[in-house]
Amino acid sequence: MEKKQIYISNEEREKCRRVADAFTELDDVGILVVEAGRYGFVKLQNYKHPNGFESCKVFHDSRDLYEDLWREWLIAQILILAKSTPIMDLDDVYRWDHIPKEKREELIRKKLEFAKRAGI
Repeated sequence: MEKKQIYISNEEREKCRRVADAFTELDDVGILVVEAGRYGFVKLQNYKHPNGFESCKVFHDSRDLYEDLWREWLIAQILILAKSTPIMDLDDVYRWDHIPKEKREELIRKKLEFAKRAGI
């Protein structure tokens, strides 16, 4: 039996486009989201010359794309805050616990801002 190709609906394509547009600042940390027509949206990550991107993930659902990009953005922010500090040696979960409460609240508010921009 031939496996059926999954395509993205026009409605989800528009929603995913809004999500990708909301997270354009991820380009600064080496994450690129591109539209692949009827195949969905592709998150490209970890570019290494001359071989290209080391990681590629396809999305057909705007909510999944939003949650994935939010997680990537949050991790990038935590790493920026931890840079050149003793907490850099900790795992991501433990780094979060060592970030000041006010900064954690600011990062969580940013999630709501992304959701609003993405129409989620």
